[in-house]
Amino acid sequence: MKLAIGSDKSGFFLKEAVKNHLAGQGVQADDLGTLDPEQAMPYYEVASTVAPLVQNGTYDRAILICGTGMGMAVVANKYQGVYAAVCESTYAAEKCRAINDANVLTMGGWMIGEQLGCDMADRFLSTGFTQGLEEWRQAFLSGAREKVKEIEETIYQK
Repeated sequence: MKLAIGSDKSGFFLKEAVKNHLAGQGVQADDLGTLDPEQAMPYYEVASTVAPLVQNGTYDRAILICGTGMGMAVVANKYQGVYAAVCESTYAAEKCRAINDANVLTMGGWMIGEQLGCDMADRFLSTGFTQGLEEWRQAFLSGAREKVKEIEETIYQK
C-alpha cells in the first residue's frame, strides 16, 4: 500500500509521531508537508497537494493532520473519489474504513495525543472495506458505495 501523510503547523508534531511509528512497523509514509513547523504550509495547500494524488491512484490512502482535522477533510473531500473522514477515536478510524471505505484519515493535532493518533493510524491502515461486518451489511454497504459513486458522477459532470 502506498501511503501519503501531511500536516499543517498545528498537526506537525502528531504527524511526525505517526510517521515515525509507522516507519518502526515497516510502513513507509511519504511526507508531503509540512516538513518544518517554522515554514508551515496551510491546511488547504497540504490537502490540495495530497488529495489529487489519492484521486489519481498515486497513493492508496493518506493521513492528513491539522488543528481539528476538519479543514483537511473539507478540502480533500472536494476531489472526486477521495473520501476523507475526521476521526477522534480508534473506533471511528476503524469504522470509517469498514463502513465508508474512507481513503483519507484526518485527525486534529490539538485534540489527539500521539499514542492515540498512532493507534488510529494502525486501525485505519489495517481495516478493509466491510471487514468484520455481517453478510447482509456487507451487501448493503457495497451497494451504497456504488450509489455514492453514481451521485459523484452527476455532481462532477456539471
